Amino acid sequence: MSERKVSWIVVILGLARAILHDRPMRRRILGRMLMVALGMMAIGLWLIAGWLSKNILWFTAWWGSCALLTSAVMIFALYDALAVIREEREKIDRE
Repeated sequence: MSERKVSWIVVILGLARAILHDRPMRRRILGRMLMVALGMMAIGLWLIAGWLSKNILWFTAWWGSCALLTSAVMIFALYDALAVIREEREKIDRE
């Protein structure tokens, strides 16, 4: 039996394809990403606000990561909406 090494890129693309094509999994991942983003914002606003205000680098890194995660959630939600529209159109066309 030959052993082939699978690159990380192939694994990541396969996992992404599996997540994007399965509506319940896509919704679970989207919900979890949203909870993490909201949690990060709450932590930044209430728990570590004083610590973040003391150093501009930590402040920028924290809120930049929050912005990136929030942007990723919005893009993923847009993809989900478009995928649902496509799936429903395909279902109507088959009937």
